Amino acid sequence: MDFSVTSTDLTTDATATGSSVIIPGPATPYQGDIARYWNNEARPVNLRLGDVDGLYHHHYGIGDVDHAALGGADDSESEKKLVAELHRLESAQAELLLDHLGVIGRDDTLVDAGCGRGGSMVMAHQRFGCKVEGVTLSAKQADFANRRARELGIEDHVRARVCNMLGTPFETGQAAASWNNESSMYVDLDDLFAEHSRVLEVGGRYVTITGCWNPRYGQPSKWVSQINAHFECNIHSRREYLRAMADNRLVPQAVIDLTPETLPYWELRATSRLVTGIEEAFINSYKDGSFQYVLIAADRV
Repeated sequence: MDFSVTSTDLTTDATATGSSVIIPGPATPYQGDIARYWNNEARPVNLRLGDVDGLYHHHYGIGDVDHAALGGADDSESEKKLVAELHRLESAQAELLLDHLGVIGRDDTLVDAGCGRGGSMVMAHQRFGCKVEGVTLSAKQADFANRRARELGIEDHVRARVCNMLGTPFETGQAAASWNNESSMYVDLDDLFAEHSRVLEVGGRYVTITGCWNPRYGQPSKWVSQINAHFECNIHSRREYLRAMADNRLVPQAVIDLTPETLPYWELRATSRLVTGIEEAFINSYKDGSFQYVLIAADRV
């Protein structure tokens, strides 16, 4: 992967200071693989949904499907309406995450670890009026997110950086809240929560929404293994999340099983032209109980 100065964030900083900026390379070969994966990713299911209103997400959706909004099978606009409904559900997921961040002031700083193309960062700024910093291994994603922030006129408040979420450039105690939205399966949880614990102020809130394998099932199922292979990730168990949080001064305030709420999104997506081939694994693993979709909100103590 080319780690030359291509990030909009870093190019802007270099222009402002007159200094030369170098984007650090990945710390491990695996990180390099993940950076290449997301630099090359351009699935219509991510881009077409974002085109609906300019909020580009890289996560899934929750809530009941509004079948009245879909139109009939003979509706010439049916696919367009289906895409809009999928996007509504994924934005509802982001809204739920933001609901759990607690009281955020305009002078606060939030951190989105694994920010993707920046949709959740934009939503956070629009809701709270605060500064939102995102990190991603993908220079392509950071460029996209920073370009959207400029287009919206919020580049002074919303910024994406190319860096590893396990070693961010933020000061200790800088953030009032932070989150991972479907990005924690790419890292070691102890390392991840140690960094969130460092960056958060005492009393700050951390939230994650993630898929995790269910310890009650016994071991990761074949469906979970397929999801791992598809996204080149390593899905953790719910028990691992709670243990790693406890070891890093993050005390859960809410643990919510969102599995029933996300299943309608997947069943709807499986009927669209945007299928990627992984829909069956998600649907079957949610139904057989081997995979769960959870929100965990924890306070830094």
